[in-house]
Amino acid sequence: MIPLMKSTFLNEYETKNALAEFIIRSDRLSMGTKCGEFEKKFAKFQKVKHAALFNSGGSANLAILQALKNLGRLREGDKVGFSALTWSTNIMPILQMGLIPVPIDCTPRTLNVMSPNLLERIKEIELKAFFITNALGFTGDLEEIQNICHANEIILIEDNCESLGTELPSGKAGNFGIAASSSFFVAHHMSTIEGGMAHTNDDELDEMLRIVRANGWDRNLTSEQQYKWRRKYSIQNEFEAKYTFYDLGYNLRPTEITGFLGINQLRLLEENIKIRQNNFLLLEKGVLQNPDLIPFDHSHITVFSSFSFPILCKTPELRDRYLGQFSGAGVEIRPMIAGNILRQPFYAKYVGENYELPGTDFIHNCGFYCGNYPELTDVDLETLSSCLKKYV
Repeated sequence: MIPLMKSTFLNEYETKNALAEFIIRSDRLSMGTKCGEFEKKFAKFQKVKHAALFNSGGSANLAILQALKNLGRLREGDKVGFSALTWSTNIMPILQMGLIPVPIDCTPRTLNVMSPNLLERIKEIELKAFFITNALGFTGDLEEIQNICHANEIILIEDNCESLGTELPSGKAGNFGIAASSSFFVAHHMSTIEGGMAHTNDDELDEMLRIVRANGWDRNLTSEQQYKWRRKYSIQNEFEAKYTFYDLGYNLRPTEITGFLGINQLRLLEENIKIRQNNFLLLEKGVLQNPDLIPFDHSHITVFSSFSFPILCKTPELRDRYLGQFSGAGVEIRPMIAGNILRQPFYAKYVGENYELPGTDFIHNCGFYCGNYPELTDVDLETLSSCLKKYV
């Protein structure tokens, strides 16, 4: 059996022992200094100014949109574009914020929205924001998408939960928009069991993210920021400030366990990415030799942080055959993320409006993926390579 993932952490035995010792000696496990230390180290890795730790990547997505709405940069009824090939926690916050979701088609050979896809949509619909998903370690042509958004006054946000560490010549995935999210769920590039990050170079947005994260209060702000908010609302003392709520928020806080694990696993991330990329390039050779399969275009990516190994067949019938080939070899497989998200029951219930999305439909009908992670053995890789051979 080759599962989607083999372990909770890299260096699992050592990490669990270290975690057990940390829990025993800690006098506090609610959000504290370890979370702050992880935020600083992650911001340095990502090469951004601010990083705010959350209890999940989905929470980070929700907080980004709530923060933008609190700041008045987004308003109820604004139209927000999103990648049609995505995960539920990318589009659900759009609906929850009272915004109008507008799907943008994805290109099969990159699995992502490319600049022509975006240009085609904004010919018809005026967008206030675009919440792009960088899918499965790949990205679109983000620099050109950034330029289009800037020229059309569209707020660009990146869901980078599946592409942590991917780099383009012009920068890291997640650094092209005003903010981005990352996920540290157990099956992602690095695991804190549950956990996520929102990062940005925008001081005002980072401040609001920390207010949104913790019920709308100011406890996790700097002294200077606290003074500003308390003066604005005539809060007289620390006693009153403890239970003063300045804007809409949630309890999306992580724990010190999340912070400790993040620091531990971040040390291993760059080597993790290298191994994932090498695994992908090895398996890709089988795709290039098989006329039943469509190779992916990652020529615009300089560091490819492979989230999984996706397979795109030329027809739905061929996909059914290769699904059987992988399953028969004991390989755990999944649909291509959530496929065309417009086909999901919640979308039909809360939106219902349909769009022609030929590229995303092709991916939905012809694609699937299996796991790619550092613990894959040579035997595992040989098994996966054999599954990529032309179906007979």
